[in-house]
Amino acid sequence: MLMSPAGKIRVLIVDDSSFMRMAIRSVLSKDANIDIVGTAADGIEGVEKAIALKPDLITMDIEMPRMDGIAALRQIMAKAPTRVIMVSTLTNEGAKSTFEALDAGAVDYIPKNVTDSSEAQNIFREELLRKVKEAVKSRFGRVASSSPIVTAMASSRPASASVTPARLSTKLSGKKINYVGIGASTGGPVALQEVLSRIPVNFPYGIIVGIHMPKAFTGPYADRLNAKCSMTIREAVDGDVLKPGLALIAPGGMHTTLVRQGGQVVVKTVPTSAHPQYVYIPSVDLLLSSMAEATHGSMLGVILTGMGNDGFKGMQLLKQKGGVTIVQDEATSTIYGMPKACVDGGVADEVLPLGQIGFEISKFMV
Repeated sequence: MLMSPAGKIRVLIVDDSSFMRMAIRSVLSKDANIDIVGTAADGIEGVEKAIALKPDLITMDIEMPRMDGIAALRQIMAKAPTRVIMVSTLTNEGAKSTFEALDAGAVDYIPKNVTDSSEAQNIFREELLRKVKEAVKSRFGRVASSSPIVTAMASSRPASASVTPARLSTKLSGKKINYVGIGASTGGPVALQEVLSRIPVNFPYGIIVGIHMPKAFTGPYADRLNAKCSMTIREAVDGDVLKPGLALIAPGGMHTTLVRQGGQVVVKTVPTSAHPQYVYIPSVDLLLSSMAEATHGSMLGVILTGMGNDGFKGMQLLKQKGGVTIVQDEATSTIYGMPKACVDGGVADEVLPLGQIGFEISKFMV
């Protein structure tokens, strides 16, 4: 972790709104471990100060005059690579820009809250502090997901082409599944795209994903994945059935559970007030636990990069019911918290680099 001599996290704030610059400074400066080293009112000034001040972390607005946040991010990554958290509006356009920024190298994002609600402001303060501290602990710089040859082969494959997977790893051989559940958090948007892009259109099992995102972001994120992957991918709605060739993204702002109805496994969305014990929304623990019950353990659970331990209890129940588990390894995780909890808890059948996980899931086709 890069720190100032005093041991503080040195932060540069880039935002064209004087109100937001002041609000972010007010939140972060109250923490004794954080030092605000500068502010900038647009992307050009942000790039200049990033080079001159060499902060440990930058909070970056997206929509700014002269140079927007994504253009500034790309210049910073080229000239003075730095951990960046994007400050995003809670709109569809804000979501699309955020995912573009994550692809360009941003570590994480935080939704901009401009309401007068004291509760919303408290959530923003807590999220901002938590994400800044997470970001400086994150693995910085992309780890190659797979070899250039494998990547080229995957990208050149027609979307409708089928895949004949190689044999399953020794640990997973002989295991049978009917469904796949995936959980992720920090670093998850990019990691999940890598995983799902490796799964062919004719994959015979239904997939559902729980990723910590606000309500306004999960729909645009599902649309983005659908445009980039072979499978059909969309945001889940209450009553959806898990079926072959379809990957569902659990909607933000609520929890998602799975129930068995006859011979089908069906999505049931529930308000967060129904399960106040779950801190993360949507809860990966709740999603995987209910899925393990609904599928009688006939499923594969996958945990990707993320802070905390959400997903561990779900994977634990899944294992008790005879399910199969894969987690992302430390070397390719942005934050190793969620996978590490599963490894330390003894519920990971296989620990794999990000670039291999999608291929390993595809091997269950045979």
